[in-house]
Amino acid sequence: MKVKAIRFHAAGGPEVLKMEELDLPEPAQGEVTIRHTAIGFNFQDIYVRSGMYPVELPSGLGTEAAGVVEKVGPGVTDFKVGDRVCYISGPVLGACASHRNYPAARLLHSPDFMTDEQLAASMLKGMTVEYLMQRCYPVKAGQFVLMHAAAGGVGLLAGQWGKHLGARMIGVAGGADKVALAKANGYEFCIDRRTEDIAARVKEITGGAGVPVVFDSVGKDSFEASLNSLAPRGYFVSFGTTTGAPPPVVAGTLQKMGSLYFTRPTLVTYTASTEDLRNSAAAVFDMFKRGALKVSINQRYKMQDVAQAHADLAGGKTSGSSIILPS
Repeated sequence: MKVKAIRFHAAGGPEVLKMEELDLPEPAQGEVTIRHTAIGFNFQDIYVRSGMYPVELPSGLGTEAAGVVEKVGPGVTDFKVGDRVCYISGPVLGACASHRNYPAARLLHSPDFMTDEQLAASMLKGMTVEYLMQRCYPVKAGQFVLMHAAAGGVGLLAGQWGKHLGARMIGVAGGADKVALAKANGYEFCIDRRTEDIAARVKEITGGAGVPVVFDSVGKDSFEASLNSLAPRGYFVSFGTTTGAPPPVVAGTLQKMGSLYFTRPTLVTYTASTEDLRNSAAAVFDMFKRGALKVSINQRYKMQDVAQAHADLAGGKTSGSSIILPS
């Protein structure tokens, strides 16, 4: 079976991404063949393509998608041809393709109250919010919470999730339009990083106390502001590096700034077991079913335009979620 897939043979800029035609074998033991209808796009894809997250080359790209089962391999009993399915992550990258084989043990049934585009745009981002705010640092009602990149895909879902929990959400975004978008998605406050001092505004909002937790996906450029925004015994949750890796964390600094905690969690660890994966997905699905979450799909790209998608996301030209359409 001939399929189209995005591949790259060397790490580099968006120009290394190429559309290739590949032979897809029959699904192996425990696998199904999926025809993709919508493909998720995340900053993680940029980390992989650029070489920040090393992979064996040549490599496919992409960690999440939604679609339909077209073939079922030996030993698969939970899925049948025609089932709507979705997934995040996997042993091999390759979501950015028209079709792929995928292990049934990591596959999820798509809920009937969500479209394939909604699933592709929100699965990885929603499950990131779930593990950050429910398990890494369980957010409680009434707490102030600081979230960087509040107008991004994760940030918009985090604002809604935090509001549902009763938290007082403080976002950070760049520019008036993104600040307004964040405020429309659960943030009680949003700081414009281009014109305001983040830590000073946080102290003003919290009456000088600081926040008990900061979720920081920006990295290098936001490191000092995050540290200076925390209350004593606060949690610095660093879960991304869109502007580069933050500087090394000196233990003495955490002590002197108020016995702070620092952690660098990943979704891979929090969904390592099939049980954790399915429980996290179920929590996200439930939030959508309740109406507590909605996803903003603000960019759609054809698969042949994936290099442009990478350039736009890296250049800060996007908001909300982006998806790739295979046809």
